[in-house]
Amino acid sequence: MSIVVKNLSKQFGSFKALDNVSLEAQSGALLALLGPSGSGKTTLLRIIAGLESADQGQVMYADEDVTQQSPKDRQVGFVFQHYALFRHMTVYENVAFGMRVRKKSNAEIKSRVNELLHLVRLEGLNQRYPSQLSGGQRQRVALARALAVQPRILLLDEPFGALDAKVRQELRQWLRQLHDEIHLTTVFVTHDQEEAFEVADRVVVMRSGHIEQSGTPQEVFDHPATPFVMDFLGNVNVFHGRVENGMAMMGALNIAYPEYPHAESRQATAYVRPHELDIERIPFGASSLEVRVLQLNPAGSVAKVRVFSEQFGVALNVDLNLERYAELRLHPGDLVYVAARRVRVFMPGTQDYEI
Repeated sequence: MSIVVKNLSKQFGSFKALDNVSLEAQSGALLALLGPSGSGKTTLLRIIAGLESADQGQVMYADEDVTQQSPKDRQVGFVFQHYALFRHMTVYENVAFGMRVRKKSNAEIKSRVNELLHLVRLEGLNQRYPSQLSGGQRQRVALARALAVQPRILLLDEPFGALDAKVRQELRQWLRQLHDEIHLTTVFVTHDQEEAFEVADRVVVMRSGHIEQSGTPQEVFDHPATPFVMDFLGNVNVFHGRVENGMAMMGALNIAYPEYPHAESRQATAYVRPHELDIERIPFGASSLEVRVLQLNPAGSVAKVRVFSEQFGVALNVDLNLERYAELRLHPGDLVYVAARRVRVFMPGTQDYEI
């Protein structure tokens, strides 16, 4: 069951939540809507579900136009951030609720609930109440309840947003595994790029009611289409400058830029991710930059180093693997040199150029 959205727009008073948005979630795919607060991702999800109506545009499930259908007629499974479980009902009755409303037989309900509790790894907890469960368990009950009515599609709105980091990590791995078992077309909203990249088949990055970029997680991360996408997907070092005569002159960085061979100078911005910078004790390469070590944080899987260029007045973040960090034996105040292995240059009104 594919989902196709065509030219959706939605306005709340003077606020334009969606502006001519179009996208497709292929049948059986897991699609992430990724973006900051106010980007329109939850509004888009609610319109797909039928919980909000669009001012204009169309929503298709496969070849069926469902734009005017109610949520019940669309047969959607929806999971909210804060579980929305019935506190006075047991796990069993929470999962069974939608089937009871649809007048299913007790035998059918029992079979389906037991099947789903096994699927979400909650066997043996059917007589507990939500207050007796952990946050991760409650979210899995909410997901089982959404699946109980055999929806055509599954929609999740920040499903792990209320959980702590360790539980989030465990649940997103579990969600990906569950999706691989049931192959139900799924759209989920998140503001966490690590979550989107780990779970989704395709990622749609949204900003201010528009789609900035869509593609596989690797496509979006390796080839960001706009400065916003580049900046949103984790920490970056930003250099402002100009391009002219085939060169990008970014103060601390001077690099070949054959994409713009013209003599007329134009403003441009260069972006370098922390792991795309190298550190050496001596100058290396024509564009290596002298910097002084400010801070060191070797905790975690990488060592985070903050350095400062006194010549250009710019601070940079560098990520080193722990082996390289141990080799360099850095200390605050050390004078070292950095150079970029990979640079992305953006000019206003153009696509990025990667160096």
